[in-house]
Amino acid sequence: MAEEKKKNAWQILASALRSRKTAVMLAFGFSAGLPYTLLLGTLNAWLSEAKVDLTTIGILSWIGLAYAFKFLWSPLLDHLQLPLLRRLGRRRSWLVVCQAVLAIAFVVLASIDPALGIGSFALVAVLAAFTSATQDVVVDAWRIDVADKTATLELLSTIYQFGYRIAALVGGALALVLAARIGWANVYTIMGGLMALVILVTMAAPDTTAPVGDKAKALELQQVPRKYRNVGLAIVAISWTWAIFTIGSFMVSSLSVSGGQKPDAGSFIKFTAPWIVVATVLIPAVVAAWMLKLKRNAGAGHRFRPPTMIDKVADHTYYALILPLAELVGPLRWGSLIVLGLILSYRLCDSIWGPFAFPFYLEELHFTHDEVAFASKIFGVLMTIGGIALGGILFVWLGRMPTLILGALVAAASNLLYADLASGGYWIDIFAHYTGIEFLANYVGVPARMTRLMLAISGENVAGGLAGAAFIAYLSTIASKEYSAVQYALLSSLTFLVGSLGRGALGQAIEVHGYAPVFRFTAALGLIAVAFCLMEWGRSRRAVAGAGTGP
Repeated sequence: MAEEKKKNAWQILASALRSRKTAVMLAFGFSAGLPYTLLLGTLNAWLSEAKVDLTTIGILSWIGLAYAFKFLWSPLLDHLQLPLLRRLGRRRSWLVVCQAVLAIAFVVLASIDPALGIGSFALVAVLAAFTSATQDVVVDAWRIDVADKTATLELLSTIYQFGYRIAALVGGALALVLAARIGWANVYTIMGGLMALVILVTMAAPDTTAPVGDKAKALELQQVPRKYRNVGLAIVAISWTWAIFTIGSFMVSSLSVSGGQKPDAGSFIKFTAPWIVVATVLIPAVVAAWMLKLKRNAGAGHRFRPPTMIDKVADHTYYALILPLAELVGPLRWGSLIVLGLILSYRLCDSIWGPFAFPFYLEELHFTHDEVAFASKIFGVLMTIGGIALGGILFVWLGRMPTLILGALVAAASNLLYADLASGGYWIDIFAHYTGIEFLANYVGVPARMTRLMLAISGENVAGGLAGAAFIAYLSTIASKEYSAVQYALLSSLTFLVGSLGRGALGQAIEVHGYAPVFRFTAALGLIAVAFCLMEWGRSRRAVAGAGTGP
């Protein structure tokens, strides 16, 4: 019987892999991963070689916030149909537009010299990031829509990740290797051509019709009277609009100045960024707590009113933003402040210095494109996988909170590796010598400077993989079972908010103080996450003890 079930499982897998849906999913994973890699990683190598200053690189990296905030406009993609393209289908119409815009955007970027026209370059990059984030929303929705018993959601998700990783190698390692030989403009033109080819796959993709409205879900969303819900949504909308406008205005003023005094990124982070966090996190959390207080059970006597189109968009926004926070704030009460602090600070070390990795490798340390491509994009990926595996093992051995604390500690400590690398690699050399790595590297002909780079990248990527695995596991355990998907999406989006905001000031600090002191500073910043982890451990232990289930 077991053999028959195993045989059936293999037959189902083989059938699924021959399915048109899985082939399309592979292409869509590639289409999602390529612009993300080109815009948030590889682009910084180009800007660095074009002698764009680090402050500008840090501010331009704010385009990554489009990926964190994409849930804000995701309701429109479900309810708004594109004119003229409606016959392509509700998902394909959006995908064709997004992929066409991305293809054109990469070609336009290739035609602009960032050293001479950083304002125009930034405008196209912002448009591309917004379009890429929109494509991600549509691809995720398409994957859920077309999943069936053969091409299951789990299998499609795995195929998607595979395509995404292929795109990361093409847009990262291959792009670096090609740029050393044909130049960045030609590389981005080629990448635009690859995006255009995906449109052909999209045209052959299956699509689905709009689902029948879920009356139970609509009734559930009306448990808070609409007039109060609309007030809460208006408060949140005003807060988010102010935050996005403030960030956008500072980006425009910083990138449009040609000569003269640029706006002070450090002052912006010190005096304005905290209010952005208040507007995008704390105010929605307070509104969510208020909504939770007003919530009433939809029982007898509660009349269901069919929602209008505006109601549907409001419902979707409420479901994506307010309800996940309400389900977090409700059970945790004041403890939710600790949880939100942990979420905002845990990946701070990783996210805040990411845009400066390529400038550090290429311009500060003078490694070649090929060396960086191998060490960072090929060898580094293997180390990340090793770190993820280690995180899974430690989660079983040590438990949830000890692994989370360890992840925060090693993520902070990994920044000290880069501080040492920036200072000449004294401690890395000692480690290599006494562990035998130096002997092995000499035996296979790896230069000492390359050994230092690979050890630093190994430490950082293993730490990042471990911390990432621990953090994902933590988010999964605190997510409400009833709203796990939307709650996880929202919380994971907020994870990179603080780090992204700090990049402009960090670039300015590197220009003033150098890399080594700044890496030591980011290591110290990582201790904030450690402190929140310790507070969360104490809170969770008290919660368990209070429930009468023992420590």
